Amino acid sequence: MPQLNPAPWFYILIFSWLIFILIIPLKVVAHTYPNPPTSKTTDSPKTDSWSWPW
Repeated sequence: MPQLNPAPWFYILIFSWLIFILIIPLKVVAHTYPNPPTSKTTDSPKTDSWSWPW
């Protein structure tokens, strides 16, 4: 049964895990956001009561 031969699949497994562990995190960390987050102001907005027409 050829699927029991680990020779090619073991190297594919190791190579794919090396990509997941070494290359992808570097690309994720290097990602920059187009709009940096801004801090929220501590002032609460002024709310008026509504005057309903009925």
